[in-house]
Amino acid sequence: MTTGQKRMPVIALVDDDRNILTSVSMALEAEGYQTQSYTDGVAALQGLQDTPPDMAIFDIKMPRMDGMELLRRLRQRTDLPVIFLTSKDDEIDELFGLKMGADDFIRKPFSQRLLVERVKAVLRRAAPKDASAPVTEANKVIERGKLVMDPDRHACTWNGEPVTLTVTEFLILQSLAARPGIVKSRDALMDAAYDDQVYVDDRTIDSHIKRLRKKFKQADDSFEAIETLYGVGYRFKEA
Repeated sequence: MTTGQKRMPVIALVDDDRNILTSVSMALEAEGYQTQSYTDGVAALQGLQDTPPDMAIFDIKMPRMDGMELLRRLRQRTDLPVIFLTSKDDEIDELFGLKMGADDFIRKPFSQRLLVERVKAVLRRAAPKDASAPVTEANKVIERGKLVMDPDRHACTWNGEPVTLTVTEFLILQSLAARPGIVKSRDALMDAAYDDQVYVDDRTIDSHIKRLRKKFKQADDSFEAIETLYGVGYRFKEA
């Protein structure tokens, strides 16, 4: 790499289907990304710890350790962005995966172009901001009572205790906390957390909200800052 040349993100692929590993690797490498491939969750868990990538793509159904268990173990120590590959009949798996902290899903069979666009979208959301860039509303530190969010550092604390959030969770909470008391519809939260080309349904946002509440309740059992307005949306409670 020459001086000043930007390092391309490293993407880990975990799938027991070698044909998918090969085709997805070729598609991503054609876009300039670097890839790491694993054929099962056990090998991937060790490899992802030894050589952390910038994001990962997991198949759900794999021998030895499936994608759900792999994500569960990873979430104990990292907020690595993760996209799941799933068959079109695995709606329950999708909802469960979102509750565990997956950032996106792609249903098989999929086009390589769709996969590349989803990868770009997740990486854009996860990318650290340029320190020399002007401060905007999107990257200002947010302080709301016990909540402090620093978008540039992807850091979040509640009453001084760190709360580890995925990229999607962070963007949803940031959208709510930016304007306390203002109700945000699910569509508005989708717009805040996902690129236009990524389709998600209402239950996706609901799953992320449930996971956010669970994480903050682990830090403070009395947490009630995210309010539900049934049939309307969600809001961050005014202090």
